[in-house]
Amino acid sequence: MAGRKRKWLAPAVTAAGILAAWEAAVRIYQIPLYVLPAPSAVLSSLGTEFPVLIRHAGVTVAEALAGMGLALFLAVLLGIIMDAFPGVKSGIYPVLVVTQTVPMIVLAPILIIYLGFGIAPKILTVVLMCFFPVAVSFTDAMGQMDEEYVHLVRSFGAGKWQAYRLVKIPAAVPALVSGLKVSATYSISGAVVGEWIGAQSGLGYYLLRVKNGYMLDKVFACVLMIVGLSLCMNGLIRLIQMAALPYMEKKH
Repeated sequence: MAGRKRKWLAPAVTAAGILAAWEAAVRIYQIPLYVLPAPSAVLSSLGTEFPVLIRHAGVTVAEALAGMGLALFLAVLLGIIMDAFPGVKSGIYPVLVVTQTVPMIVLAPILIIYLGFGIAPKILTVVLMCFFPVAVSFTDAMGQMDEEYVHLVRSFGAGKWQAYRLVKIPAAVPALVSGLKVSATYSISGAVVGEWIGAQSGLGYYLLRVKNGYMLDKVFACVLMIVGLSLCMNGLIRLIQMAALPYMEKKH
């Protein structure tokens, strides 16, 4: 317990020191709000704008969850196909890696051109940001598994796809969850990027509106909300992992 406290103490003290220096600099040098708001002004705006931020956050979270679910389904499906057919993996895997070199802020306007200003391009933006970590983690975990386990279940009469269900997929679940933790953090950012390009609601839309009005205290308040939601999405995956852990241990 003492070690855990020490682990969090240093980052907490560092963050508190940065915030204190930030607050002091704004007050001493009387920096205008539209240049750099003080942390106290940001917190004040967060409290004042909280009902509005929550309303926009509901839209962003819905887009993030839909995109995460679709990315998970596609990643598992493609991961199994690539593991089962090495020729498919050799053709698709390098393409997946290359796609990660294209910034999402570049792809988002193209998606809106073809899909319009509805919810579809926002969800697809989340899918494109979340798919890669899940697919790569899941595929690599199945590829690195000891084939002796597969041979064992095959010797008892299991078919190729039964071996996946009984051995390969369960063995790759920890890596799948690790990829989901990374993707969950990206999901909110993906939805915000899509909303930034074109939307009528959501945190990206709110952020763009207050940014154009030079209301930087509200900009920082919105950024805090985005960071908080990203951490909550990551925490949600961890809670699901903890809830499923007894079941997974019983299966093994």
